[in-house]
Amino acid sequence: MLKCRTAWNKLAPLARSSSTVCRRNVRGTGLTNGRTPICVPATHMSSGAGGGGGGGGWDNTIYAVLVGAACVGGMTLTYKTLKEDQRRYEERIAEIASRPHRQEALTSSEPAELEVVPSSEADPTAPEVEVEAEVAPEVEVEAAVAPEVEAVVAPEVEAELIAAPATEAVSPSESTELPPESKPSSATFPSHVPYLLIGGGTASFAAARSIRARDPNAKVLIVTEEPDLPYMRPPLSKELWFSDDSSVTETLRFKQWNGKERSIYFQPPSFYIKAEELGSSENGGVAVLTGRKVVHMDVRGNKIKMDDGSEISYDKCLIATGGIPRNLQVIERAGEEVMKRTTLFRKIEDFKALDKVSRNVKSITIIGGGFLGSELACALGRKSSEFGLEVVQMFPEKGNMGKVLPEYLSNWTTERVKREGVKIISEALVKSVSFIDDELEITLKDGRVVKTDHIVSAVGLEPNVDLAKSAGLEVDSDFGGYRVNAELQARSNIWVAGDAACFYDIRLGRRRVEHHDHAVVSGRLAGENMTGTSKPYWHQSMFWSDLGPDVGYEAIGIVDSSLPTVGVFAKATAKDTPKAAAEQSGTGIRSESETEDTATSPVASTSPATVVEHKDDYGKGVIFYLRDKVVVGIVLWNVFNRMPVARKIIKDGEEHADLNEVAKLFNIHED
Repeated sequence: MLKCRTAWNKLAPLARSSSTVCRRNVRGTGLTNGRTPICVPATHMSSGAGGGGGGGGWDNTIYAVLVGAACVGGMTLTYKTLKEDQRRYEERIAEIASRPHRQEALTSSEPAELEVVPSSEADPTAPEVEVEAEVAPEVEVEAAVAPEVEAVVAPEVEAELIAAPATEAVSPSESTELPPESKPSSATFPSHVPYLLIGGGTASFAAARSIRARDPNAKVLIVTEEPDLPYMRPPLSKELWFSDDSSVTETLRFKQWNGKERSIYFQPPSFYIKAEELGSSENGGVAVLTGRKVVHMDVRGNKIKMDDGSEISYDKCLIATGGIPRNLQVIERAGEEVMKRTTLFRKIEDFKALDKVSRNVKSITIIGGGFLGSELACALGRKSSEFGLEVVQMFPEKGNMGKVLPEYLSNWTTERVKREGVKIISEALVKSVSFIDDELEITLKDGRVVKTDHIVSAVGLEPNVDLAKSAGLEVDSDFGGYRVNAELQARSNIWVAGDAACFYDIRLGRRRVEHHDHAVVSGRLAGENMTGTSKPYWHQSMFWSDLGPDVGYEAIGIVDSSLPTVGVFAKATAKDTPKAAAEQSGTGIRSESETEDTATSPVASTSPATVVEHKDDYGKGVIFYLRDKVVVGIVLWNVFNRMPVARKIIKDGEEHADLNEVAKLFNIHED
């Protein structure tokens, strides 16, 4: 039908021009004859009889007949062209309808865009192009004659009538052909959702919960590459390893430090609605598409394409794709046998795989001295005596968490990890890894060689920004991640949260944070802003690390060991442990309660505080991180349930002449 319109656009001006010329000649002839004096002899044609004025009338008659014949011929050609285009159109429709995937689409709940409807049953509200394709031939003839009437309308109206079909012809919504690279969307999920969340981690779940809290009837669709429903990651390197349940890898249930049992999943399957029911649900809900990867994002068209070719359009979208574990290049270049014996720890599958490995090998070496590496070292170290497992941890720093903790506290932490049965190799730079005689050999740059059966690479996270290119989104060159503003916006209807967001902190400047609580805070803020609140990021997220149930710390802000620090410590008691704190507060994942709290005016302790630089034992204390004499980060060492106080200190952004007095706000000297 689109070709019919194109042919008509070319022929219509010719038909109208012929009609106009004919009428002008007829009118001109009448006026000429009216002005011819009766007494003046008419001219004679050389081949015809003389007569008074008859020759001129005969000429015009012949001219009119010729023009009329041309018009009839033009209309006949137009009619034939329309009929031929209709035939080709019907053949094209029949060919498309015969495709197997089109038959599936026609039987689905989606509108059958390519279904041929007889003219007598055509919906009067359907697009004009569909109705015209099925009209009777006599109607088409009338349509072909209609331009003769149009020729007498005002020129500007005629121009509008001519331009209108051309606009319809290029409308993508009325095209009958599928793009060659796309596949028909599946009927198991809606083709359009108001809220689309890419990624199935903590940030996405927090955003979904926030959206539903502000918009109770909201329809939210989460698309995740993982096969699991949204779950929390911290227990994968903490509590799950201390479970007495032999089937913990199947149940994924664990006991918190306070003894209460819970699942790793945020909500059971009954919390979510089926994806195919999301569009028709009156009260909305949250649906999850598992095992689907978003491979392309059309920002202008407000839609995404998944790895199976299906597409989903959206009103508002959140990118919460998290990160991908880094690996050492020397391991990646070492060959298949080395890679098969290397774990990049991030997901549920990684926990299950490493648990199985720990029961079947004699030695595991963890490369990395950060949060994840140290937590796994302590967790596996506790299993070393039970399974006869040798656990080695190596890192380039002088001590555990050397990039975060001041040197004296890092050294103390290293000794603590050693007491868990872990062999520590510090200042270790890996030169090469090879597989020799059924063993992995790790050669360090200083010549040391470590033989092991399995490697856990815990050397950091790379933000997942695969969609940046197709979406045209900016990636920060310094911190990595999608660059967003203080409201976590990358575009007017696109937000980014969690590990993948490089956001502007109105207090501490541009940052990117890779911790559970940041995913909670940023996801919740993004969800609120997606519903129209436009709040800036100011609520500082915290993070925590537990080296088992007896030693743990919580931190907030910028904690970088290269910054000047001041530590204030006190003697610890039996209640100053992660386990005791969890039992007292009744919480397990501490951030879930801490992020909801706000600090009031704390009452400072009257006991004296002591600034400690070097000490053999650090029971509990507060470490302040300074930048230009302003506190920008705080670590609470075995001090719990005081994070709102730390958050308020950073938010105020004031200089403090005596941090001894500030430390009293945390009441660390209370028994």
